[in-house]
Amino acid sequence: MRIDQRQAEQMRPVRITPNYLATAEGSALIEVGNTRVICTASLEETVPSFLRGSGKGWVTAEYAMLPRATTTRTPREVSRGRPSGRTHEIQRLIGRSLRAVVDMDRLGERSIFIDCDVLQADGGTRTASITGAYVALAIAIKRLLAFGSLKKSPVSDFVAATSVGIVKGTPVLDLCYEEDSRAEVDMNIVMTGSGRFVELQATAEKVAFDDAQLAALLDLGRRGIADLITAQRTALEAA
Repeated sequence: MRIDQRQAEQMRPVRITPNYLATAEGSALIEVGNTRVICTASLEETVPSFLRGSGKGWVTAEYAMLPRATTTRTPREVSRGRPSGRTHEIQRLIGRSLRAVVDMDRLGERSIFIDCDVLQADGGTRTASITGAYVALAIAIKRLLAFGSLKKSPVSDFVAATSVGIVKGTPVLDLCYEEDSRAEVDMNIVMTGSGRFVELQATAEKVAFDDAQLAALLDLGRRGIADLITAQRTALEAA
């Protein structure tokens, strides 16, 4: 049994609340165990300068943590004058993950801005952000279709993400913070609903891992992402 009494292949409880904010075109609150993230999708009829006149759209993301999302206060990055390297990395990961399932030609010359704000962090904030952001994005696209701004959805598939790792020699799914801080191997997996990989981030924190362990981690990741996509479907049906 793990720290929180889960089996190795067991996800933490997942809940996605669609339309969490009334002010955004698309929004969702995602809860994965004690990790909670508000994700919003905002539509703007503009694109970055490198896309102007191309007929293509754009999806980009920003990520932030509230000061007391963690056990000790983390100063807001605005007070430091710039985002940290970690924040830049996560923002780019979220954007890449969503763009992997969006046809920019069908989106047209408009941008979707994704904002992921971590209310409480207990491991897996970047993976929860991707999973919740997809729901916010899909809701925003649904509204564009309802208003007649789009004739066909540019979203081609689901996309979700989870973490896996090796803790005390055992491959486990969906690490909480305490497990993540002690893991010998830490890995984030982003996959589409059709089972294709968008991104794999694997690091041996303490001990190198072999092919068999990698295969075990990927198998756990597939199972977890299947559960997350089920949660996404349920949330979108309720939206």
